[in-house]
Amino acid sequence: MGLRANNENDTAAADERGTAGRRWRTLQLGCAAVLLATALTGGAVAVGAGRAPAAAPAASRAVDPGLLGTGNLDASIASLQAHLRTQPKDAGSWATLALAYVEQARTKGDPSRYPQADQALRRSLALAPDSDQALAGRAALAAARHDFAGALTYADRALRQNPYSERALCSRIDALVELGRYDEAARAADTADARRPGVPVFTRYAYVHELRGDVPSARRVLQQALSFATSPGDIAYVATQLGQLAWNQGEYGTALAEYARALAADETYLPALEGRARAQAASGDRAAAITGMESVVSRYPLPAPLVELGELYEARGAAGDLARARQQYALVDTWVALARANGVDADLDTALAAADHGDKAAALRAARAEWARRHTVHTADALAWALHVNGRDTEALSYARQATATGYRNAVFLYHRGVIELATGDRAAGRAVLASALKLNPGFSPVGAAAARTALEAAK
Repeated sequence: MGLRANNENDTAAADERGTAGRRWRTLQLGCAAVLLATALTGGAVAVGAGRAPAAAPAASRAVDPGLLGTGNLDASIASLQAHLRTQPKDAGSWATLALAYVEQARTKGDPSRYPQADQALRRSLALAPDSDQALAGRAALAAARHDFAGALTYADRALRQNPYSERALCSRIDALVELGRYDEAARAADTADARRPGVPVFTRYAYVHELRGDVPSARRVLQQALSFATSPGDIAYVATQLGQLAWNQGEYGTALAEYARALAADETYLPALEGRARAQAASGDRAAAITGMESVVSRYPLPAPLVELGELYEARGAAGDLARARQQYALVDTWVALARANGVDADLDTALAAADHGDKAAALRAARAEWARRHTVHTADALAWALHVNGRDTEALSYARQATATGYRNAVFLYHRGVIELATGDRAAGRAVLASALKLNPGFSPVGAAAARTALEAAK
């Protein structure tokens, strides 16, 4: 009876994944048609139609740069699959294949790869139950699905088998960061640095510093990581992190230089292309930003670049731009449906996008659900803003203050807090925080930065 019920549940889940996948492909084709009408090249449209993000949030910090420097990931997967057809008891290759699927899901923004990764890891662990490689793969998959408690459990299990597993050490830092356990994450970074210093550990170490507001240390560690980087993938990865750090501080020229360095190493590296478009927009070159972000979204249609492109259209305000913007926001909803159908917790993505561009009640439900799972600066900010757009500013204020309490320098968080401070009647605090947001990063958002300036002017 239990086995039959499980089979029925599996069939239902497969049907749900198939339905979401069909919706995703249909909407991608619709988006491609709109982009074609705005003079996006035919080649880019073809890629967008056939290839469905990240990190990162996000996720991007959890990316393993080693896989990025190995060449053609699709070809590597095909080679592994061929090998495993002849050597099906090779536990290590099953684990490697699983990690390649996780990376493929990230680079193509296609969560349907996650069930394939899960199946490969099950095969690996059935053959070698104590394999630190497979357990670390479990941690990576759990993190990719935003199950950070699970990622921490698997990372700890892997480290009991192999205390020097670089992948497990890094996944442990990632999980603690994403659970909001920043002091423990700092200690985990110290341990990882002592055991396996190198690019993957250095980039995480830098992020822990950044979350605490220590930008000079974060930059120093990233520069050290860059000096260790030798492969094109590693160079592109670290230079992009340096670009993002500079962009967060409003240092657009430095950010563009770092993105240029990343793209000199790998001209197709999508996080660098995305970051460059954001920096171009913040610098006032909206035309280049839109062209660049259209290219990114055609290959990498994750929520963050989709929302960014939609807001760029809104800010431009040309004929048809509002419809174009709405198309991007609709794609976010479809990506969320596909992600959930493939085991990804997409509540934070929902809360962030829906608060400004969708169902505000749904944004609040999602933000509350995410906050119940983990208390990070990002979830605090998302919950604060979702409460604000639903008219609950008194409740929102404590979360907005928590989001800025660690010293993390993020203009979006400051903008949200400033608006909420004003809404609760504290005009002095609201003006001060809004001014700080615009001083830190005056081009932090195509729509939000203009709204911040308007709110600041109105509060005088």
